[in-house]
Amino acid sequence: MKAEKNNVVSIIYELRKGSSNGDIIESLNKSNPLTFLYGAGGLLPKFEEHLDGLKPGESFEFLLNSEDAYGPVIESAIVHVPKHIFEVDGRPDDSLLKLGNIVPMMDAEGRRLNGKILDIKEEVVQMDFNHPMAGENLYFSGEIIEIRKATEEEITHGHVHGAGSHCQDDNCEDGQPGCTCGH
Repeated sequence: MKAEKNNVVSIIYELRKGSSNGDIIESLNKSNPLTFLYGAGGLLPKFEEHLDGLKPGESFEFLLNSEDAYGPVIESAIVHVPKHIFEVDGRPDDSLLKLGNIVPMMDAEGRRLNGKILDIKEEVVQMDFNHPMAGENLYFSGEIIEIRKATEEEITHGHVHGAGSHCQDDNCEDGQPGCTCGH
């Protein structure tokens, strides 16, 4: 089997910022591989492109430019939010208002997004709503460790069931058999 559409692929990898010598951002080993439905759109398209056709035991090593990863830093995604939004019972929530904190927020359309606190002023809080890896080139090195055919249910739902997914050993987190993803 090889990495191709409608196969379930498990990989281990090391992700570094910028180059093979960059800071390690994430490292997955055989006890916690990334398992995904190839071609379902759950991963960066260029990431999957680099894995296309690889077989278990084969290694990969590639650099994704920021444009092919999470895009450039968008200056308009760095905004000033009124400080009163962070009040609880009329007082600023000091547990939230810390430089570098990632705070879950909601935009005017009700979409959830995370913002990083960059600065705290008297009346406003400067937040960055860019993806944390926006503007970064990402260097991946790793190995394909397992590939299997996806089940019809996985293909229909667009994600992996069972071991390596949100449903472990065919039992979802709530302990019930099968998928509880709502499909």
